[in-house]
Amino acid sequence: MKNVAAVCFALIVFSAMAWGQIPGGNVFIGYSYTHTNLEPGQSTGLNGWNGSLEGKFLPFIGLVADISGHYGSQGESFACPVVGVIPCTGSPESVSVSQYNVLFGPRVSFKIRKFRPFVHALIGVGHIGENATGFSNSDTSFADALGGGLDYHLIPLISWRFQLDALQTRFFGTSQNNARFSTGIVVNF
Repeated sequence: MKNVAAVCFALIVFSAMAWGQIPGGNVFIGYSYTHTNLEPGQSTGLNGWNGSLEGKFLPFIGLVADISGHYGSQGESFACPVVGVIPCTGSPESVSVSQYNVLFGPRVSFKIRKFRPFVHALIGVGHIGENATGFSNSDTSFADALGGGLDYHLIPLISWRFQLDALQTRFFGTSQNNARFSTGIVVNF
């Protein structure tokens, strides 16, 4: 009985010590920039934010939840419906565009002095909305992001992140392949 208790106690102590060696994770929030190309030949730059939560379950591997929102506008030139029937100027109208992505997946990272490079493969959903005077359109689709980045350690528990992803969405039945750049602060725990 004493041997069983000693073995159980040793397992608890050693597993707690081993768990303490695994980093807890991090929270990221920052600025983000991407493009969207919903119509052939037209690309719209979108500015916004990106945030993520990473929980480590092994020293080099973590699970990531990544959420982003991007906003912008593009000029649309609407053709006249029937020439001569209704006065038409053909003037461009601004269309507001908003895009949201919610992605999950594994991230591999390791620390080299003040740097922590990482790569990840994320999958989830994307949602886009277009709004103009008298016009509204939206779609939700599968989305994925392959990419990575670099965290630079500033002070204890705080780093700065540079991240670049190849973001793929399938809005309105067409694949969009765009780069997404994000930068901001990381709080490690």
